[in-house]
Amino acid sequence: MVVIPAGTGVIGTDGGRPQEAPRHALRVDRPFALSRFEVTFDEWTACRQAGACAADPHDHDWGAGRRPVMNLTYADIGQYLDWLARKTGKPYRLPSEAEWEYAARGGTDTPFWWGAEAGKGRANCRKCGTPWSGKGSAPVGSFAANPFGLYDTAGNVWEWVADCWHPSHADAPAGTAPRLDGDCTQRVIKGGSWYYVPRNARPAFRHMNHVAVNSYNIGFRVARDLP
Repeated sequence: MVVIPAGTGVIGTDGGRPQEAPRHALRVDRPFALSRFEVTFDEWTACRQAGACAADPHDHDWGAGRRPVMNLTYADIGQYLDWLARKTGKPYRLPSEAEWEYAARGGTDTPFWWGAEAGKGRANCRKCGTPWSGKGSAPVGSFAANPFGLYDTAGNVWEWVADCWHPSHADAPAGTAPRLDGDCTQRVIKGGSWYYVPRNARPAFRHMNHVAVNSYNIGFRVARDLP
């Protein structure tokens, strides 16, 4: 886990896709912890071996191990979070969209945390010039970490967050609490994936997925409240 500091930032964009607007100021009042990597098949297997996670997600014949776990529904992830909380005695959960975007930006305000353009070899996304681009997931940590020390916040697999879907950021709060008053059959996913173009890997980009639908494009990382 990485401690994400309190501070201020922005969420969303103006002039981009409608679901990213309006851009607005964000206030993070308390530090929180976020997993350095996307949760892996190895970590999911530990939950299965403990009898706490029922799903046996397929690796699409890409290999499991240190690749991000995928092909999980929202309810499947809930089992993992419950197990992790019981095992450690700590309040593990999914991050909110605001927390995720703040952490993914790493204190920057450019389209990607490393600059204005996606470039080549910086993330696993389609046309990003990596051995996995457009073909499948990469082992976690295959690219440089962002300024907060997080890996794979751009590309590799989409990541579920806690928020119910809203078609825009209209009326979003300035804090980091998840928005739970929208369409909760659809939850927000962030970060893009190996299959999608670089534009979708920007921290501001947002999409949704039905809670009952799994995908070889979607995984997750965990958050934890700090004392």
